Amino acid sequence: MKTTPTAKDRIILALDIDNEQEALGLVAELGGLVGMFKVGHQLFTAYGPDIVRKIRERGGRVFLDLKYHDIPNTVAKASAEAVKLGASIFNVHALGGLDMMKAAVLSSRETADKCGVPVPTLLAVTVLTSMSERSLRRELKIMRSIQREVCHLGRLAQRAGMHGVVASPQEIKILRRAVRGDFVVLTPGVRPLWAAKDDQERIMTPAQAVAAGADYIVIGRPVLKAADRQAAVTRILEEIEACGKTEARDRKSDERASPEINTSLNTERG
Repeated sequence: MKTTPTAKDRIILALDIDNEQEALGLVAELGGLVGMFKVGHQLFTAYGPDIVRKIRERGGRVFLDLKYHDIPNTVAKASAEAVKLGASIFNVHALGGLDMMKAAVLSSRETADKCGVPVPTLLAVTVLTSMSERSLRRELKIMRSIQREVCHLGRLAQRAGMHGVVASPQEIKILRRAVRGDFVVLTPGVRPLWAAKDDQERIMTPAQAVAAGADYIVIGRPVLKAADRQAAVTRILEEIEACGKTEARDRKSDERASPEINTSLNTERG
C-alpha cells in the first residue's frame, strides 16, 4: 500500500535553468528542504546525463522530465537509460499510446532487475498545464473536455502498467474517481498565492493541490525567482503541512462520487 509522503517529499523543485553551477548550488542550498529535483529539457540538453549524475552524487533525487514520445522500441531504449542513470521518476507522453507505455514499463523492469536497482516511478503525461480547453479543441482537434481526456489517458496509463500520471491540479479530483488503486499523481501548474501565474493556465496553490490528492507537486519559478529561496520553500512547506487534516477529510469525501459523476465516467469508459 502506498505510504503518505511528508510535506518535504511532495515538493519537486524544477531546475529550469541553463547554468550547471547554479543548478548544483540549488541542490546544495535546498536539498534539505525538498524531496527531489526536476531535470527537464533545458538543463538536460545543455549538460546531458552528467547533470543527473552530479545531482545524485550530491544526495539529490531526480525527476527526469523528458516526456518520451516515440515508437515503442525507441522509448524502451530511452527508458532503460533512465533506469541506469538513477532517475527516481521519469515520464513519457500518454499520447504515445498503449504499446509505447507498455514498452517503457517492461524495459524499466528488466533493466532495473539486471542492474539490481529499484524500478523508477513511471508517469504518463496527460494534458500539458499550458493548454486550455480552446487549444485542445481548436488546435489538437480533441473534442473531449480536458477532464475527460485526462481521465481517459489516466486509465490508459494504468492499463499499460504505469505507476501514475502527470496532470494539472484542476483534474486531480476527477482523476482520482476515474482511476482507482495505488496511482501516483504528480502535478505541475502549482503557484502559491504570493507568486505570479506566468504561462500556466490550470493552476492551484500547493495546499489546494495536496488537498485535492496530489502526491507530488512541481514548483519552479516561485522559488527560483524568490529573493530568499529557503524562506520561499519553507513557506510552501508550512502551507502543505497546515492542510494535512483537510487533505484526509477531502479524500474521504472524494471517494463518495455523486451518481451523476459516476455515470459520466462509466459512459466515458465505454
